[in-house]
Amino acid sequence: MCQPVSASVAGMDTHLLLLFLGMDLLLICTPGPDMLYVMARSLGQGRRTGLTAVAGICGGYAMHTAVAAAGLAAALRAVPAALPAMKYAGAAYLVFLAVRTLLALRNRGGHALAAPTAEPSGKVLRQSLLTALLNPKGLLLYLSLMPQFISTGTGVPLGFQLAALGLLHVVNCALLYGLVAALTARAGRALTGTPKAARRVSVVSGTLLLVVAAATLGTH
Repeated sequence: MCQPVSASVAGMDTHLLLLFLGMDLLLICTPGPDMLYVMARSLGQGRRTGLTAVAGICGGYAMHTAVAAAGLAAALRAVPAALPAMKYAGAAYLVFLAVRTLLALRNRGGHALAAPTAEPSGKVLRQSLLTALLNPKGLLLYLSLMPQFISTGTGVPLGFQLAALGLLHVVNCALLYGLVAALTARAGRALTGTPKAARRVSVVSGTLLLVVAAATLGTH
């Protein structure tokens, strides 16, 4: 005799959805590469840049969601070398951004003590999107965690369930990382009261990007 399925939302198991929501929020709130990246952008260039970075990260995870729902995530399991390659490429890109941030201070010469200026939003968006796409943590979420919260007894297509969980993750990231961006930007404004302090904040921002690169390499 078939076991009754929990009350559902759009045909999905509500109990599993709530379990995933709790687990996902816990993972997002745990400091990691994404959070440090948002902090680095917000601290160095303000709230607008930080929120743009959040939009880029969420866009990257939305693309991960589309890829996973299309069944390509399963294909990555058959190519074990794909994830390490992404990990090294992502770390190298973050190192590039960090070095460029730090060199910008040196190259300003006599104007080195000037407060940093925000980069164009489109540029930050593209950089953040690429950073998220090259972050293996995102794909690992779809490969290892999300399948545990998919039910085969609801009659809902597995791809639809995976897409729903992925979009829920995107919304959670937007809300929590947006809050981190706003708070970090406010702290950055308080710390950049003088040109010398502004320079130090830029150094911290570049260093944080290097930390993110190291954290990305440490992702299993």
